[in-house]
Amino acid sequence: MLFNFVYALLLLIASPLVIYRALRHGRYRRGVKQKLLGLSKQQANHLRQSSSQRPLVWMHAVSVGEINVLAALVPRLEQMLPETLIVISTSTDTGYDLACQRFGAERVFFCPLDFSWAVKRTFKNLDPALFVLTELELWPNLIRRSRQAKVPCVVINARLSDRSCQGYCKAKALLGSVFGSLSMVLCQDETSANNFQQCGVPTERLSVTGSLKFDGVTGSRDSESVCSRVDWAGKQNEHIAWLVGSTQPDEEAMALRIYSDLRKRHAGLRLILVPRHPERFDAVANLIEHQGFAVHRRSQQTEMPGGQWSGETVILIDTIGELSHWWGVADLATVGGSFGDRGGQNMLEPASYGCAVTFGPDTRNFKDIANRLIHQQAAIRCQDETELLQTIGQFLNDPPMAGALGKRAQQFVQSQRGASEATMTALRQRLSDTLESPTR
Repeated sequence: MLFNFVYALLLLIASPLVIYRALRHGRYRRGVKQKLLGLSKQQANHLRQSSSQRPLVWMHAVSVGEINVLAALVPRLEQMLPETLIVISTSTDTGYDLACQRFGAERVFFCPLDFSWAVKRTFKNLDPALFVLTELELWPNLIRRSRQAKVPCVVINARLSDRSCQGYCKAKALLGSVFGSLSMVLCQDETSANNFQQCGVPTERLSVTGSLKFDGVTGSRDSESVCSRVDWAGKQNEHIAWLVGSTQPDEEAMALRIYSDLRKRHAGLRLILVPRHPERFDAVANLIEHQGFAVHRRSQQTEMPGGQWSGETVILIDTIGELSHWWGVADLATVGGSFGDRGGQNMLEPASYGCAVTFGPDTRNFKDIANRLIHQQAAIRCQDETELLQTIGQFLNDPPMAGALGKRAQQFVQSQRGASEATMTALRQRLSDTLESPTR
């Protein structure tokens, strides 16, 4: 009841912003009934696809990044568990759209908000045998309802930073039972495992299986998905493509300033921008034009005029779910969200393609991966715009150095794969134990 009151209060406080964004951008409108009330019996039956007797595994991925993690795992898990039905929930519009592309709309739904009545209704109607969280979204009612329904709650690819751990520990009296309700936590690294233990997860429920993100990146520049984008862009052998991806406000302007400077001395340099949030696509397009460049938007789906990618033209990827392929077009990669206070984004995808990878000072969301790449001399951290300008300039002046950096990055990613097998084995055993339990 306490959490319901807190959520209701927060919703009331945030309601003006929610209404504004719904009216202006269309955000929060979709699936609002599912989110507030939970899954109806009819919706649950639709997800079950007339397979009421098959054990159902409910896997939750909050948004695009987590959906991409599941995209590599779910097909293999289905091969291992052919009698099991897997359904996917997500929390955002972009996550929902990508999940429908990857898994089919017939088994994707919006996760209920963490109100007790919504999660209770969803568990009752869906009746899962296993509930799987990707990385971790700490929703107390959702996790507690899983325990009350005698449905094991497993966290895969679990990550818990030192900063988050400190915050949760301060509220341990309130949240300790939530962590204690987790049946199994499969962690990316030892740091996360130690932090989960401090927050209240018993040691015997913790395992370090590695990061699924290593297994979820292909890194093949010869794939059809990459080659078709190279053709669409009109990229030629003499071009050096610099992709700045998952950008936040101010990072696009920074990239455009650096590009304007460097292209005076490097005629082959080309720029691709990929903003993190769809509602900013138009604003970034206007920014590019304001800086004196032509903008070629991916959403137009028309190839570069004349098949020639001019240095006067900046490509804007204003579509959802394509970034993982566009990293394969790039020679140089800068991972956004890291030059402000957003904590950075996943740098494994550009590393897997052998890009020369750079990122900013704030990579707390991927602290372990960023540090390991730097330790392997497989990426470069730039403290500010000046250092990024110098580093990209150095790449352009010394292509062998950039190539060696990218090769080390690719080798590092390849050496870390294997988390999928450990995760699938653990999930299969947990599901088997659940189905054999007399209380089920």
